[in-house]
Amino acid sequence: MAEAAPNLLDPQAVSEAESLGMQARSVVEGYLAGNHKSPFRGFSVEFTQHREYVPGDDLRHLDWKVLGKSDRYYIKQYEQETNFICHILVDGSESMKYGSGKVTKLAYAKQMAAVLAYVILGERDAVSLTLFDNDVKHYIPRTGNLASIHNIMTTLANFQPTQATSIAPVLHQIARTNPRKGIVILISDCFDDEQAILDGIQHLRFGGHEVIVFQVLDHNEIDFPFKGNVEFIGYEGTGRQTTRPNEIRKSYLAAINAFIDTIKFGCEKNKVHYVQVTTQHPLHETLTGYLAFRKRTTTK
Repeated sequence: MAEAAPNLLDPQAVSEAESLGMQARSVVEGYLAGNHKSPFRGFSVEFTQHREYVPGDDLRHLDWKVLGKSDRYYIKQYEQETNFICHILVDGSESMKYGSGKVTKLAYAKQMAAVLAYVILGERDAVSLTLFDNDVKHYIPRTGNLASIHNIMTTLANFQPTQATSIAPVLHQIARTNPRKGIVILISDCFDDEQAILDGIQHLRFGGHEVIVFQVLDHNEIDFPFKGNVEFIGYEGTGRQTTRPNEIRKSYLAAINAFIDTIKFGCEKNKVHYVQVTTQHPLHETLTGYLAFRKRTTTK
């Protein structure tokens, strides 16, 4: 296994996820070098375009002529490299800081993104990473080089949330700027306007992208086990509220369950895989459970 930033690549999760793989469920565009079907035939591994160099890219593909003329680093991109891409979107908003145990929602999301990126790159497919809150804060362009995992790990590890959530604009941006079909993985607590999120998902689906939603929650947010007189501190500018949980538990549970159901059923309606994740559940079980299900339902 390639060396990476500490505490993000869980060895058990990587090992078990690698054994299952991340197969495309539907036809993807481009020339196929791996295990995925392609609607096109007759491509060779030919140069198609340049893109800016990012740390971890294979220096063998650096265009030295362009460097000499412009003093800028560009990578030669080949048709084979532009095929299957997975866009991983990680919600880095302030609400993701919450955690009732050892692992916050954001820490869990970072680990999940890291393992998925490692597995996908290991299969010679491409990955891009977007970290966002109310806007895109960090973006790593598509890369098919496993060595890029170092840059991905560092970006994930260093990010700290400070802002509110705005998911839908990011989904629309990905749909607009990536016309070629791929997989979009959203890892978020989805604490935003449900219909706006679903509109963004519909935009991606209309463009032919496959979409997967991992809704990451803490079990306290689902079960609301609080007792006594409790002061709740809201993230993202929602203030503080002191109350007796037993007086609002019924209405809270009804509201949170309705919220989750709206996201879940909206995903199902759009033929999107929805996975509810709790941070108390081991990451390796979460990923292998989904990947095993995915493998059973993959289009042959």
